[in-house]
Order: sequence, then C-alpha cells, then structure tokens
Amino acid sequence: MSIALASASPVSPAPWADFGQALPAQQSIESWAHAAGMDWRICEAPVRFMSGEAGNLGVIHSFDEHKVLFRSDSQMPLSVVGARYQVVQPREVLEFYRDLTEVAGYELETAGVLKEGRKFWALARTGKSLALKGDDLVNGYLLLATSCDGTLATTATPTTIRVVCQNSLTMALRQAEGAIRVPHNTRFDAQAVKQQLGVAVSQWDGFMYRMKTLAERKVKNHEAMNYFLKLLCEPEASVPAGPASASALINERALKQVQALYDGQGRGAELAAAKGTAWGLLSAVTEFVDHERRARSREYRLDSAWFGQGANLKQRALSQALQLVA
Repeated sequence: MSIALASASPVSPAPWADFGQALPAQQSIESWAHAAGMDWRICEAPVRFMSGEAGNLGVIHSFDEHKVLFRSDSQMPLSVVGARYQVVQPREVLEFYRDLTEVAGYELETAGVLKEGRKFWALARTGKSLALKGDDLVNGYLLLATSCDGTLATTATPTTIRVVCQNSLTMALRQAEGAIRVPHNTRFDAQAVKQQLGVAVSQWDGFMYRMKTLAERKVKNHEAMNYFLKLLCEPEASVPAGPASASALINERALKQVQALYDGQGRGAELAAAKGTAWGLLSAVTEFVDHERRARSREYRLDSAWFGQGANLKQRALSQALQLVA
C-alpha cells in the first residue's frame, strides 16, 4: 500500500510500499505494531550443539559466547550473535515516535519489516516541507531502522522525500553524515538519540537552502556528462564485484539509465527546478537508485537504497552536486 501524498504529477510508487504498511493516525502503539506486522518479540536462547559421528547419539554442548535470536510468533531463527549483543525490539522502534507524534507534530506514516524480520523500520513525516520551482515539493521525514543480525546498527536518519517520484535522500549536515547510529554492543537510549536529532532537524532550513541552490544552478551538457561519468564510472563507484568487462557493462547500463532519467524520462524531470539543473542531476540519481537500479529483488533494492551501496551512491551524488555550487 503506497502513501497518499498530494502532487500535480503521477506519483511513483514508494519504494518501501511493498514492505511496509501505511499507518492510521492517532492510534495506539499496539494498533501500529499489528498493522505493520511488528507485533512480535525477538527472543533469545543459548547456542547448543551435538558432538558425535553421524548415526550415533552425541553429547550436547553449550556455546555460551553466542546466542540464537528468534521470533516469538513463528519461532523462526533470525541470527546467531555474540552474548553481549543488545537487542532492539520491533515495538521499541514504534515507541520511539510516541512523544514525537504527541508533542512535536510528527506523523508516523508507515512501518514494516525486511528479510523476514531481520530488519525493521518506521518512517515519520516531520511536518517540514519545501516547494522548489514548479511546485517540486520536498518533505522532511525521520527514518528509524535496526537489525537483529548485526548488519545494521540502530539508525535514526533525517530524510527528505521528493513527492513527485518518492525519491529519498539522507539529510547530510555540515558535509557530514546525517544519521545517528547506535551499535548493538551499546544499549539503545531513545531519549539520547532524540536529543542528538534535535540538532539535526533544526538544520532543515540550511539543508534545503542548499537544495534551492542546486535548483538554481543551470548545467551544461558536458557538465552533466562529467557528473554521471565521475559518479558511475570511476573506480570508487559502487558496483557488484565481478570481471572488469562485467563491471563496465553494468556501469554503461547505469549511465544510460541515469542520463535518460535526467533528459526527461524521470518523474519530475521536466519541472522547472529539475530541468537542466544540478537538482535534476541529483534527482535522476536518487530515482535510479530507489526505483530502477538492478537488484536481486525489490526488497534488496530498498535495503541497498536505504542502508547499503545505493545509499552510499546517493550521498556521493549529493556531494558532487554540491561541488557544482560551491
């Protein structure tokens, strides 16, 4: 189920729509957890193994340095982690937003799970919004996500979403990463994270001023080509490992797709803020990562776009775009 957002143009399906549930406003945490498929707990059990040869009864041993994490509802195993691993429960991710929705004007819009519960997340609209030229609307959000398999720290990320195409972009602050990360060897302190985020959210105006400057910066054809070449075809570009010829083919395919999105095929590419501008360059990359980039599945694409190589590619795209207006 996609999120309903007002737009003058057809809205691209939200990349998270298949893996989350739109949440009704002003409901209890229990209602939200049920709607999002997050009404279960992560349970722990000691790791045990049986020694002995096949066909013979062996001896059961305990391995106290590790523990198994599993779902309370289905008993499905999720991961084996170290004994000191600090679990964050699905309900805690939703609970994080309670006072933000009750006092600070946030609206929890959607939440869900990835990889059968190994990762889970919630996305709330902050109430911040900006319209660039041609009614190119950008809204402010806060994404909180975590994992129970060690692949992702508990991460709170100020995020912008461009309405016309549902592209997401982490709000980098002062040329630094905008996300607040709490590793799983540390207890998750929700209030401490929100105090840190208070500084981040207050930087919205400054960040969006930079986006306005991108929308004002006209780009020549050779500048656009150089931007995409540097981003996608230089050695540091994130591509799947493989033979040089395979990587070159992947880069060439990606380059053509991103250029086509920028040249008019992308949603919102013809809006005044994006057509022939640095904002259009950045938007083409974010749309490519969120909606078009090759991936094993849509779930893997979302995981990459928010937490992996795709997220890194978008941040490099932002950094390069800002260099054009420096």
